[in-house]
Amino acid sequence: MKLSSLFLCVLIAGSTLFAADPAPYDPLKVPDDKIESQTFEVKDAKRERTLPIRVYLPASEKPAPVVIFSHGLGGSRDNNPYLGNHWAKRGYAVVFVQHPGSDESVWKDAPLAEKMGDLKKAASLENYMDRGKDIPVVIDALATWNDSEGHALKGRLDLDHLGMSGHSFGAQTTQAVAGQSLARGRFSFEEKRIDAAVMMSPSPPTMGDPATAFASIKIPCLLMTGTLDDSPIGNSKAEDRLKVFPAIVNAPAWQVVFDKATHMSFGERPLKGEATPDPRYHRAILALTTAFWDAELKGDSTAKAWLNGEGSKSVLKPEDKWEVNAKAKAP
Repeated sequence: MKLSSLFLCVLIAGSTLFAADPAPYDPLKVPDDKIESQTFEVKDAKRERTLPIRVYLPASEKPAPVVIFSHGLGGSRDNNPYLGNHWAKRGYAVVFVQHPGSDESVWKDAPLAEKMGDLKKAASLENYMDRGKDIPVVIDALATWNDSEGHALKGRLDLDHLGMSGHSFGAQTTQAVAGQSLARGRFSFEEKRIDAAVMMSPSPPTMGDPATAFASIKIPCLLMTGTLDDSPIGNSKAEDRLKVFPAIVNAPAWQVVFDKATHMSFGERPLKGEATPDPRYHRAILALTTAFWDAELKGDSTAKAWLNGEGSKSVLKPEDKWEVNAKAKAP
């Protein structure tokens, strides 16, 4: 062997031996990309219903896994941009759906004395049913646009990797399409195209046993709530939200219970009289949800290890409660 060739072999071997360790997994790390969102309308001719949506797209034009978000009672497609921007920077196409009948139109133009009453009326079975039907219609529209020449979303969506999320009424919507059985097991809104779900402020069923309602969920779930997560509308208390996680026994599930987090800690606008949400909650929400999406929609084993190891604890306080069920711990 020539001396120069021998030197080259030694150099390569040495560089391999002393190569720097890869950077540890960090769900909060994002590129310095500018994320722009676009608005669209989904037409459901069958129900004569129009669904406004806002879509946050990553900088890359490659097809991106899709995350759908359903707002809470009285919300809109413009809520929670902190989620849309972060998830998009992490490589997801994020679709915020607005549900007519339980959106901001319920209270925006109502006299002050009537706002709360109108919101309570909007938390109805009819609107719950409409929400369950809205999500498949949105997915159908996204699939059509993804294949349509000239559309802004043409080729941008990887709908084979699809996540569903929501807060409060949106969490109930997420539970429904994730596979929760309704009416004591006689009915379901399960949407089989959804691969994973995040429920912020989940709720047990209004009728029947949670064990029956949630045993039918078969996709991975991340649940998020707080010790002060009482509903401003209705009778749901923080302790009620804790009934969902132990009932998800046939799917991997994770749950965080933030110490002193209220119902509004997951959003960006506090209720009248409430303090602005502690930014530490948003930081943890972004870290945990991103790791969950990376693990379940991208198949990232380092994200799964982060969730199940010390990484998840690094964004929480000792007073927070972090739970992982047996199926989530399985390799």
